[in-house]
Amino acid sequence: MSQASLFTDQRIVNVASVPQRSPFRYAGGKTWLVPRIRQWLGSLSVKPTELIEPFAGGGIVSLTVAGEGLAEHVTMVELDEQVAAVWKTILEDAEWLAEKIVTFQLTYESLTETLSRKPRSIRERAFQTVLKNRTYRGGILAAGSAPLKYGENGKGISSRWYPETLKNRILEISAIRQRISFIEGDGLEVIKQNANCDDTVFFIDPPYTAGGKRAGSRLYTHSDLDHEELFRATSIIKGDFLMTYDATDDVRALARRFRFETELVAMKNTHHAAMKELLIGRNLDWVRLHLKGENAS
Repeated sequence: MSQASLFTDQRIVNVASVPQRSPFRYAGGKTWLVPRIRQWLGSLSVKPTELIEPFAGGGIVSLTVAGEGLAEHVTMVELDEQVAAVWKTILEDAEWLAEKIVTFQLTYESLTETLSRKPRSIRERAFQTVLKNRTYRGGILAAGSAPLKYGENGKGISSRWYPETLKNRILEISAIRQRISFIEGDGLEVIKQNANCDDTVFFIDPPYTAGGKRAGSRLYTHSDLDHEELFRATSIIKGDFLMTYDATDDVRALARRFRFETELVAMKNTHHAAMKELLIGRNLDWVRLHLKGENAS
């Protein structure tokens, strides 16, 4: 069966059926991929000692792996200082952040005033980041973004601001913080530094594709990435890896060049439109097996 027909036939993951563990929301989130992550790691002969997510962003894959014990430990890597501040604070000062969120009285005035202040600490930057991510269009943190005007059901900036839910997610992450490490830095360099670890696996979801910007707005401020160098670094990884990209000709060409396998999987974007995403790996027999079973059922 062709990739096109597989994509047409396979069932699209209902993200509502996946535990929502991340405090972030944004267009490039990978909640929909969680069932595939479970399938991938479950197909390995031995549970990985470490999973590294070099471009962590909202971190749903790392949080799932840590929360469900799919690897002994996870390391999240993020270059963006705003996103990094959130992960640092959750792992080191979660109670403060959770309390700050539930006691904040959200109005347009308080939002504007809070975000206009220069943060005096990492934890203040973390709160500003969560606040902006939850009240700005698409959760975008990059310059030029703007607050929600109408939001869901005309609720404006309050439509995605769920203080108690955010508090619970933050405290739940804090409860498993011994299984999580965080690095503020260059994900590509972290891949190179750990490529020789044969008991380490990598989930690689770069913020931009070789074919251009992902469809929809992005969370990240940083947009420069040497995609050819990323594929080259990935090719020397001794353990396993799973990479996700937009399904563009440029990306497919890179995958062929480095002798990686590719497979299309179904997904839905934030507007519930059916789309496709390209999985890339050294051996994707596990996903083809599951796709065949899904198509037959």
